[in-house]
Amino acid sequence: MEILVKVLGPVEVTDARGCPVAVGSPRRREVLGRLVAAGGRAVPLPALVDDLWADPPPTAAGTVRTFVAELRRALEPDRPPRTRSHVIETVGTGYALRVPRDHVDAHRFEDTLAAARDAPGDRAAGALSEALSWWRGEPYGDLDASPWLEPERARLAELHRQAVELRARAVLDLGRGAPLVPELEVFAAAHPWREHAWALLSHALYQAGRQVDALAALRDARAGLLDRFGLESADALDHLERDILRHAAHLTPAPRDEDRLRLLTRTQATGTYTRLRSMSTVARAAAVTGGTNLVLAQEQRAAAAAEAERTGDPGLTARVIAAYDVPTIWTRADDPERSEALVATTRRTLHRLGPGASPALRARLLATVALEHRGTRDPWAAEAADEAEHLARDLHDPNVLVLALNARFVQSFQHPGRTGERDTIAAELIDLSARHDLPMFEILGHLIRIQVCAARGDTRTAQHHVAAAERLATVHESPLVHVLTAAFRTMCLAQRSNDPAEVALAYRTLATDLAGAGMPGVETGMLALALLSVRIRHGRPAPTDPDLDWGPYRPWTQPLRHLARGNLAAARQAAATLPQPPADHLYDALWAVNAHTAIALRDASLAAQAHDALAPLRGEIAGGTTAMIAFGPVDDILAALDRHLGSR
Repeated sequence: MEILVKVLGPVEVTDARGCPVAVGSPRRREVLGRLVAAGGRAVPLPALVDDLWADPPPTAAGTVRTFVAELRRALEPDRPPRTRSHVIETVGTGYALRVPRDHVDAHRFEDTLAAARDAPGDRAAGALSEALSWWRGEPYGDLDASPWLEPERARLAELHRQAVELRARAVLDLGRGAPLVPELEVFAAAHPWREHAWALLSHALYQAGRQVDALAALRDARAGLLDRFGLESADALDHLERDILRHAAHLTPAPRDEDRLRLLTRTQATGTYTRLRSMSTVARAAAVTGGTNLVLAQEQRAAAAAEAERTGDPGLTARVIAAYDVPTIWTRADDPERSEALVATTRRTLHRLGPGASPALRARLLATVALEHRGTRDPWAAEAADEAEHLARDLHDPNVLVLALNARFVQSFQHPGRTGERDTIAAELIDLSARHDLPMFEILGHLIRIQVCAARGDTRTAQHHVAAAERLATVHESPLVHVLTAAFRTMCLAQRSNDPAEVALAYRTLATDLAGAGMPGVETGMLALALLSVRIRHGRPAPTDPDLDWGPYRPWTQPLRHLARGNLAAARQAAATLPQPPADHLYDALWAVNAHTAIALRDASLAAQAHDALAPLRGEIAGGTTAMIAFGPVDDILAALDRHLGSR
């Protein structure tokens, strides 16, 4: 049987028709992966033992032989018993994988990259576009970290970066670099130390007719290299700047003849999938760095999904959407219109794919719907999260399961009182991610645990998860995490301090950090709501500073702000038209605000509504699930409502 081995993503084997070949347990896949990484060379049995176990048991050698025998049966089901294997050959005391190099995606990628270095620009661009499309995620993505694996992953990741740059150079040399600008912006931001990436971006901007932006990119690169790494810029950046200023002819070469133009057209068609999926993949890498990178990444992802759908190919669209698997910790979208557009695209894509879609791809798309369609009580979104989780568990694919668990977390806010469910989700995320080296989702698990503990008032346990999240964030360069943990510390200060001015200053400092974090869904209105929580806890009227941005929380706070100005009639009118708080992180905080409004206005109807809404959250801190603000114990608010209702 002819087989294809794929390691540029989770380890997979398919037959010549593309049907999956079951190779079994993670240990068997690790043995197969280790033989792939050897590049056809024999791996001695002692080396395999050492690679599989930090402290090998006495039976290790026999266990490896069993793994190899099971792999041989899976990969050569028609081989007669006791005959020589042609796929995994015994060489001395070790084993070698005897699969042709073009049947292993990593080897084929490496060979294509090597050949492209000496190929004409049109052929290089086409070949590299196809080669980059073979990447499905982190190499050997379903294997646990080990001493042999990390260097191999790093080596392949560097080859991937080289391929991105070489393909971009080939397209630029053909004078067709303008469409590369979005992906090169994200690529340069994700790899700020690669001077060549900035040169490529600047060149592409120039070919797009954006000379000023091209020069600005070069200057930003110089400043970044000096500020972040203490490096002076390379001569190549200086030479490119001079060429742009003098409009050097070689920066915009024209096609030589009709044949070149036809080849280029073919190259662009071949590269559509790679370019769009690369936009999502690189956006995913940039998103975790936060700030302007996060905003750019989200725009890039939306643009890639929309362009993919316009091709009319639902399979391409699905993979472009699925390539962006960034964890989501907040239930208010940064850009609701963009999120809804992505949900609509994803739902249409699911419909067009129909029942023939692969379970893993369907699960990722369903999880995308549930993650993006947040803050609403939409049963379809919750059902999408449930189906994604069932599919992921049947697949035993940790990469899909963590995404599905994230979707279930987001949808858990559709109903109040689900803190225990979120705690269970967080525990599984932490355990699953730690075992399968998925650090971004391990961080997510700790952040959810912080929110759970904050809701329960368990500061001591929360501090353990703060330390774990910050440790991982430092190693994996995710500065957003430190902003969120700083918010938790500010909330803790607000709960223990008797000095409202001290707390207000701390929240204003936090607002400055949030403003640069690239998370409008978290930032907008949060400072004003936090200052209101401090005022309420200290028995003071709502803040009336005209410069405060109340953002999406304006309707619920309006009555208390009217009261602070002494306008009782306006307060009652605003209270009569209060909307229902959305099903998100601020649900109980906004109902706490409504409860205070009801008591201040002696509004029995609103008080009864607030009591019913907060009752499922007995024993928790109102607003605590944000891990940012707190309006006090729910039990105290309910008791105050009871007194008010009883006095009517």
